[in-house]
Amino acid sequence: MSLVGKTLAEVERQLILETLEHCRGNRTHTAVMLGVSLRTVRNKVKEYASNGAPAPAARPPLPPRQPPWIRG
Repeated sequence: MSLVGKTLAEVERQLILETLEHCRGNRTHTAVMLGVSLRTVRNKVKEYASNGAPAPAARPPLPPRQPPWIRG
């Protein structure tokens, strides 16, 4: 992904949405990862959605892993 020629707003939007996808839609984890407030993430996602950008929905957490000695 080249950042050359993109506006700061476009780069910010892409970073927030990709981080949100990485965090499986968890806005709290996204905010912590980006070093911004949860309110900022919520407001940005709401803004992007109002402009037609699909925002990743929260997905259920991954099931916990069993330790190797328990696996059958």
